[in-house]
Amino acid sequence: MTSAFSRPALVCNTQSGSHDEAVREQIVELCRDHGMPLVATFALPDDDIPDAAELTRQGVDLLLVWTGDGTINAAATLAAGWDGAILVLPGGTLNLLSKALHGDRSAPEILTDALQGKMRRSAIPTIQSDTGTAFITVVAGPATRWAEVRETMRQDGIIEASRAAPDALDEMMNAPGVRVGADGKAYPAVILTPTPTSIRADGILTEGTGDVLRHGLAWLGGDFRDGPSEPIATGETLVLESDEIICLEFDGELDETASPARFSLGSSAVDFIATA
Repeated sequence: MTSAFSRPALVCNTQSGSHDEAVREQIVELCRDHGMPLVATFALPDDDIPDAAELTRQGVDLLLVWTGDGTINAAATLAAGWDGAILVLPGGTLNLLSKALHGDRSAPEILTDALQGKMRRSAIPTIQSDTGTAFITVVAGPATRWAEVRETMRQDGIIEASRAAPDALDEMMNAPGVRVGADGKAYPAVILTPTPTSIRADGILTEGTGDVLRHGLAWLGGDFRDGPSEPIATGETLVLESDEIICLEFDGELDETASPARFSLGSSAVDFIATA
């Protein structure tokens, strides 16, 4: 097989804790070896993420986004309407979208398959709201405070994270929860996941010490969705309500929104490449 692309460009973040110059050089060499040298590199934070107009101006037809999930969201949002495709490569902490599109594989392995034409190109389901577009997942509720602890641990180490953990635990256990609809059961967090036909809502469970411990480990060590949860609802549109402002983790980035908050199923305005 041969690739349908000829003019790739790269987005990376040289200040990220996950950035590895050896892997970056592998990416450059793989593109060159397949007869498709990079036509541009947008290295954050010195360079801006390119928008659709810039990608079109430079004739880019494949954008390699080797960053964390939050930056992938920003790149895909800016590229809306561009007629090329995005290849997500694992370059962050969780790499949830990369795992969904490619499985748990390295950037060079994924890129090799894509450059050899072993891939599929299509839009992907998204979650639309007044806050923005989520390409991976939305977590809503006071338990999102654990994301701050995780970031503290990543940047400052486990000792500083341990100082922030009690506040996150108190929020998860005692702050007003989030429910689907006005009469639904309240949860410390509701996880919204886009699927091809609907949004799936799951509520995290904290009914005992074991549940709480498992959630703390899930948030700190990897995928927060690994903690105990139960299915709540599915639908093309879901409304979340709370007695307070709703805290959000939106593709890994923290935000908040007023209650009630409406979330609708959508489709990405740019194509993605999948190799799994």
